Amino acid sequence: MNEDRKAGEDYIVIKALENGVTIIGLTRGKETKFHHTEKLDRGEIMIAQFTEHTSAVKIRGRAELLTRHGRVSNAE
Repeated sequence: MNEDRKAGEDYIVIKALENGVTIIGLTRGKETKFHHTEKLDRGEIMIAQFTEHTSAVKIRGRAELLTRHGRVSNAE
């Protein structure tokens, strides 16, 4: 992350391409831990934000992501 940007300024948009997509928020700090989980069904969209507590997001299932870096899909 650019040093001029602060936690909470970046958002990602996650669109489920199938039922049961799991989104897991991971913590910052010495030990990375799961701290939040959401399930999305096909067509549902979630907007997620990186914060002082959330450093990473893990996604299980077919989904499309839109970030300031571009669009990413794990669908084949």
